[in-house]
Amino acid sequence: MRIIGGKYKGRRIVPSANLKARPTTDFAKEGLFNILNNKIDFEGITILDLFSGTGSISYEFVSRGAAQAHLVEKDYNNFSVIKKTIKELEITNIKPIHIDVVAYLKTCKIKYDLIFADPPFNLSWIDELPDLIFNSNILRNGGLFILEHSKSKKFSDRPFFLETRSYGEVYFSFFQTSI
Repeated sequence: MRIIGGKYKGRRIVPSANLKARPTTDFAKEGLFNILNNKIDFEGITILDLFSGTGSISYEFVSRGAAQAHLVEKDYNNFSVIKKTIKELEITNIKPIHIDVVAYLKTCKIKYDLIFADPPFNLSWIDELPDLIFNSNILRNGGLFILEHSKSKKFSDRPFFLETRSYGEVYFSFFQTSI
């Protein structure tokens, strides 16, 4: 796994040997960031990365100029590897948070410009995730929410839905709040 763009481009991310996550493939990540390059200006934005796993999505954002990224990861092993990677890369604008996603959404008072979620594809409540995000009121007006999911999930009937893009077996649904 590697960082594909920005100031950390080419740096390797070494996941834990017993990783309990399905990292976004480099192919899907490259496709996602090609889309985002045409939608947003990375410079100075604040990111929330839910179910962050290895943290690779947040590393991409800060590598491209995001001001701050908060990573929420419940699994302690994954969380420890994220902290180690941040230290090795000498990144100062990423804050890992060891907490359950629902608990974080219930207590968070920060407003984000972009929220990315890559839950386990078999998460029993994945269908509820867009509503949880928008009901938490933590996305700025005009903010973007991106949900990574499997082909079997459809979110086109949800409020704020924009589009879905696929990269192999990985699907990204995009949502945007009103400006």
